[in-house]
Amino acid sequence: MNWRLALAVTALVTGAAAEASAEVRVVRRPDGSTYVYNVRTGIAPPEPTPRPQDSSVDAASVEGLVETYAQRAALEPRLVNAVIQVESAFDAGARSHKGAMGLMQLMPTTAAVYSVSDPYDPEQNIGAGTRYLRHLIDSMGGLELGLAAYNAGPGAVRRFGGVPPYPETRNYVESVMRLYRDEPNYALTGSLRPRPGRKTYLHRDASGRLVLTTTPPRD
Repeated sequence: MNWRLALAVTALVTGAAAEASAEVRVVRRPDGSTYVYNVRTGIAPPEPTPRPQDSSVDAASVEGLVETYAQRAALEPRLVNAVIQVESAFDAGARSHKGAMGLMQLMPTTAAVYSVSDPYDPEQNIGAGTRYLRHLIDSMGGLELGLAAYNAGPGAVRRFGGVPPYPETRNYVESVMRLYRDEPNYALTGSLRPRPGRKTYLHRDASGRLVLTTTPPRD
């Protein structure tokens, strides 16, 4: 154990001593990296899922999954497709340097929350990704804010009181919105403030296009 790891373990053990229900766990990953966790007893840290050797997927089956799970999450399939395109370019085996996995780039903790056993499985990935995106849109109170939270995390959106000033996050939101709205010149403007708990609804406008709105449907 090198000195950096020793210091990390010492710090975690010291913190854990103040909380009887916590434990320290050191995990040595197959790639040689070491992760140290301070977790509550009985909660296992998320383990990495290896990228599948064959990550090719059938486009028609993915389209069907998007239709199914977008409808269940009250999202427009066009929006989900835009997110997948920007996140992974429809590569079911994609893995980011931060550890996000699959079509909708689920982080290990997100996959665990939604009981995903294989984040590279298109159905599990899209099912969890759409539910998580729906949750973020509702909890942040808007589509752009929900997308920003999907990229940077809800904590960052709350901390900055809007879309974080990270170039990556702003580019991400604009890229998804350009694809979703088919507006190549879309750009973030104005002051988007989180409105936690503001419920959004899925409507069809006069042209028959599905749109997200905060206006409740009429009876």
